[in-house]
Amino acid sequence: MTPERFEKIKTILNKRQPDLTVVLDNVHKPHNIAAILRSCDAVGISNIHAKSKNSQIGLNLKAASGSNHWVNVNVHNNLSELFQSIEKDNYTICVANNSINAIDFRAVDYTRPTAIILGAELDGVSKDSISFANQEIKIPMNGMVESLNVSVANAVILYEIQRQRKKAGLYESKRLKKNDYDKLLFEFSYPEVAKILKKEGKPYPELDATGQIIS
Repeated sequence: MTPERFEKIKTILNKRQPDLTVVLDNVHKPHNIAAILRSCDAVGISNIHAKSKNSQIGLNLKAASGSNHWVNVNVHNNLSELFQSIEKDNYTICVANNSINAIDFRAVDYTRPTAIILGAELDGVSKDSISFANQEIKIPMNGMVESLNVSVANAVILYEIQRQRKKAGLYESKRLKKNDYDKLLFEFSYPEVAKILKKEGKPYPELDATGQIIS
């Protein structure tokens, strides 16, 4: 661990947005998931959620360009419990859905705790997701095709969220809780060591000011 890399990791963590997440409702294509992870990492998201019948989701590692190391994907068999949980935390749940009830995605205040739901490539979002959403949103389009690739839609929405949050100063100070910050700092700095310690159920050691492990 070089001091330069340690400082870069801290700079990234200082801009993480713990009250912003993306929910993938049966999105399965590995290259789309990889592209979504890259955009999430780029705007400061550490955790996203995905509905899948499997305990894992497919991922195109080449397309992810390493972003899978920086963004945690929580896989769920059913999204209802997740929606109920984030509702209790006063999240605004927005579902991307090109319906008559949807409003321009730029009209939403994303400086509040926010979850963005994205639907499957062919089937769109489920009725369950729509029923839990506070707001349906859409990206205005002027062409013959009335939908964007899910990873493209994700990027467009997230960069509007980033614009609003930057304007509100939400990237100017550390927003992660100390325990979460320290945990991610160690995992980002020493991923292989973290895996071993986690498997053995041992706590992470402290790091000094230059990122070296304090024995």
